[in-house]
Amino acid sequence: MADAMPGRIWAFREHSARRALAGEVHARPYEQVSAPLRASHLAILHDGLSVADERAFLAELLVTHGAEPPGEGANHFSRDLGSLRLKWERHSEFSTYTFLRFDAFDQPFHHPALELVPHDWLERMPGEVIAALHVAVEPSGRQPEDLVALFDGNALVGSRVLAGAGVVWTDFRLHADGFGRMLLVDETLSRGQTGRLLQRLVEIETYRMLALLAFPVARHAFFEVTRMDRGLTDIVTELADPEVLQNDRELLDRLTGLAAEAERLDSATSFRLSAARAYYAIVNQRIIELREDRIPGVQTVAEFMDRRLAPAMKTADSAAERQQLLARRSARAGDLLRTRVDIALEEKNRDLLKSMNRRAKMQLRLQETVEGLSVVAISYYVLGLVFYAAKGLKGAGLPVDPDVAALVALPVILGAVVLALRRLRHALGHGGGEE
Repeated sequence: MADAMPGRIWAFREHSARRALAGEVHARPYEQVSAPLRASHLAILHDGLSVADERAFLAELLVTHGAEPPGEGANHFSRDLGSLRLKWERHSEFSTYTFLRFDAFDQPFHHPALELVPHDWLERMPGEVIAALHVAVEPSGRQPEDLVALFDGNALVGSRVLAGAGVVWTDFRLHADGFGRMLLVDETLSRGQTGRLLQRLVEIETYRMLALLAFPVARHAFFEVTRMDRGLTDIVTELADPEVLQNDRELLDRLTGLAAEAERLDSATSFRLSAARAYYAIVNQRIIELREDRIPGVQTVAEFMDRRLAPAMKTADSAAERQQLLARRSARAGDLLRTRVDIALEEKNRDLLKSMNRRAKMQLRLQETVEGLSVVAISYYVLGLVFYAAKGLKGAGLPVDPDVAALVALPVILGAVVLALRRLRHALGHGGGEE
């Protein structure tokens, strides 16, 4: 029966990122592989290397083997290089290079896949190696006593995985060549299961090392936070002790400097500490996906991580929490100091207002005294003018007694001067209010 076809296709307007987002769940697929297999895995920190420069570096290797170089915008690919297969992935702060070889072997780690990669190209690889791992996948049949020799006599970590379809062995140590080692024994694994297990194992090692990058940062943060915490305790003690005469400006300068140091430390460590939490979560998720079953007398991968990696991650979490606590305590101390400064400022303002009120009262009294003197002086001069005017009239033959005229004019002059001064003061007061 023919497939039913829609009668009408809707020409919708598509979001620019829809195709990329839809393909994201299919990005970085695992390889379909089977035993025998040897893999060499490298995780390289970018250290400022641009993706274009990294693609150009990869193209050098691919072109010499007749393989197609990565296209613009590529962040991962898989290429056959004759006797090798290369899988490359670029992440936010690191890139991974996984080399696979599929020829038979007797000794899993004597001739790793990396042996077939040109040494001059490897020596020019940009960035810094944070994880390096050799993984061998072989059919079952190796004797248990041979395993210890494969890992140089180290204590082994191992488990049955995927309901017994495979067995994983490792020691989580760096060997003489600088690489870790993992052995995956194929009991009844399919090609897809083998590819997924290989990817999970290299991711466990890669993200374990990336998570541990936070451990020295956390130890340094602990030292710095402890030092700053002592300084903050001294400031708060001085601030709370009523017997100590504090210089608020000096305390504020110290507190501001301490808060700036705390912000600097948080800015320098927050990315690494938060990234460690994300990487640790990925490690735990990949371990869960192994579906481990215990081998009697052998520590599982989950137990090893719980005993060795978890304490380091708790240290990183504790360092982040202590930094946040220090920031909150600094903020509270700053609020307390600002409150005390505000109260002291209000008290100074109150005293200043009282002083201003006293000066205003003194000025008013002085003004009233001056006004009284002004009334007397003005009245005296006006009365003198009246007296001389009366004498002039008397000299002109008019029947005017200057003394009587002065006596009669005195209360009139005093009243007029007082009234005039009051009106002037009232007019000045209204003029000042309008301004």
